[in-house]
Amino acid sequence: KITPPPTHLAQQYPNPNPNKTCKTELPGTRRRPPRLAHCSVQFSFDNFKLKVKSNMRVVVGSCISLSPIAALRKPAYRHSFRPSEILVPSPLSTATLTRSTFSRFSTTASISAPESMSPEPKQPRKPWLIVGLGNPGKKYNGTRHNVGFELVDAVAEAEGICVTSVSFKALLGKGYIEDVPVMIAKPQTFMNASGESVGAIASYYKIPLKQVLVIYDDLDLPFAKMKLLPKGGHGGHNGMRSIIDHFQGSRDFPRLRIGIGRPPGKMDAVNFVLRPFNKQEREELNFTFQDGIEAIRILLLQGFNKSATFVNSAKPLKQLG
Repeated sequence: KITPPPTHLAQQYPNPNPNKTCKTELPGTRRRPPRLAHCSVQFSFDNFKLKVKSNMRVVVGSCISLSPIAALRKPAYRHSFRPSEILVPSPLSTATLTRSTFSRFSTTASISAPESMSPEPKQPRKPWLIVGLGNPGKKYNGTRHNVGFELVDAVAEAEGICVTSVSFKALLGKGYIEDVPVMIAKPQTFMNASGESVGAIASYYKIPLKQVLVIYDDLDLPFAKMKLLPKGGHGGHNGMRSIIDHFQGSRDFPRLRIGIGRPPGKMDAVNFVLRPFNKQEREELNFTFQDGIEAIRILLLQGFNKSATFVNSAKPLKQLG
């Protein structure tokens, strides 16, 4: 029998909007049926050793073979089976070969598989909370202060996750990046009160702070430059200040900063962050978002260090004059 992939992740993160095609199903749950094939396995016993012979024609997959194992003296026994009986590990759920797996070959002896043929099942990935900061409403769409919203929207679109449900004063989307369960959040409390939403989500779902990634704009970075850090202060950003306050002062959570440049001349910083991007800036920012999507995938699948190397060693885009 083939052990089906785990379903508890899909139950924990259901499709928030069944009318839309969102990738909330666990990858690998739908399998292509195997082609017709035939395997023959012959067991012959000589000097208390088990010999296995197998021949196969037009098989998709592999036929089980065993190294010689000490066993009882018995006459040769032939057994033929179809691919439905072949134990083929699932990408996300490895079938464990046990004594009962081979009980059909003998009624008087139990044969266990070698350790090399029975890998341990893959542990489920821990969920991540990905937060993009910004201000709600059409008035603020496309402004510099909303690049956090825009990047998480790009991630959601690339991964097929619908950010449509409303909960904890935020727009939420639940799904998977590869086999990692993720929740994408866009707080709707306005920037300066972002911590009300983020703190409530992390607390309710019991997501550890090291699994909470916050994406936001940064005046101190060159335009379209990104920087990934494992922890740090708020740096004068009111949204980050609010989140740290609601995390009881803890700063130990990763953050992805996106540079929006400095205000020209004597322009006030508040007015500058609420200005929209021009056409040339938008084109450069789109390339940054592509790198941001890849950086988040690396972070979730390969770890912080590899993602930080990818982000922080990238060549900075030419600043606009």
